[in-house]
Formats: sequence, C-alpha cells, structure tokens
Amino acid sequence: MNEKINLLVIDDDDINIFIIKKIVEKTGYEAKMIAKTNGQLAIDYLNELLQTQQPFPQLILIDINMPVLNGWEFLEAYEKMGIEKNVDMYMLSSSVYENDIEKAKTYKTVKGFISKPLSIERLIELFEGKNIEPIKS
Repeated sequence: MNEKINLLVIDDDDINIFIIKKIVEKTGYEAKMIAKTNGQLAIDYLNELLQTQQPFPQLILIDINMPVLNGWEFLEAYEKMGIEKNVDMYMLSSSVYENDIEKAKTYKTVKGFISKPLSIERLIELFEGKNIEPIKS
C-alpha cells in the first residue's frame, strides 16, 4: 500500500496554488494538498490538526510575502508552538534577495529555499526525501 503524502502550501496567490496543485498531480505521487492563504490560517489549521489528532503535513511550502502573518511570522509562531513532528519545511518564494535565502537558514525547521516557480522535478525530490513511493499503475 502506498502512503499518501500530506502537503500544506501557504501562499496568498491563487495562481501559484493552482500551479502547485497541477504539479502535484503530475508527479505520480498520491498527495493530499491543503492550501492556506496566510500564515495565521496555517497556524490555526495546524492547531486544529493537533487538537483533533488528524494526520499532520509531512511537507510544508511557505511563501514569504503574505498578508496577516507572512512566511517569517508563520515560522516564528510555528517554532513557539513546540511541535515535535517530522515535517520538512521549505520557503517557496519569488524573492531573489540573498538576505531572504540567508534568513531561511536561521530557522531550524526550514530545510531549504526554493525559488518560484516550483518544478515537477523539484517536488518529486521533496516527496522522495520523505520516502514516499509513487503510485504504481
């Protein structure tokens, strides 16, 4: 039986969310993708998962520039929650600023920085890093 990956995308751009959803479908992996349009909605969602003991995302992709709670503020709030889950988090941004890439390295929860647009190949690498098997036909 193949494991389904739980993917959380935090991005306020509907077009980016649509593109990521299409990329997920093209990877050959079974994934449940949830999108939240700002960091506060994502924190609320994660709290709800913890309270109801539902499966936690194994992979979280975080945009930097968003309303309410931006990507950095989400990370601050997440780290304060003290969650002990095996989650791979990546900043997914159109930012080309070296200081954003360097700042991402200062968070223990962040595994890396991915420049938009996300490619099918890069998402497959992330899924494989979680040891998720592709769907067998």
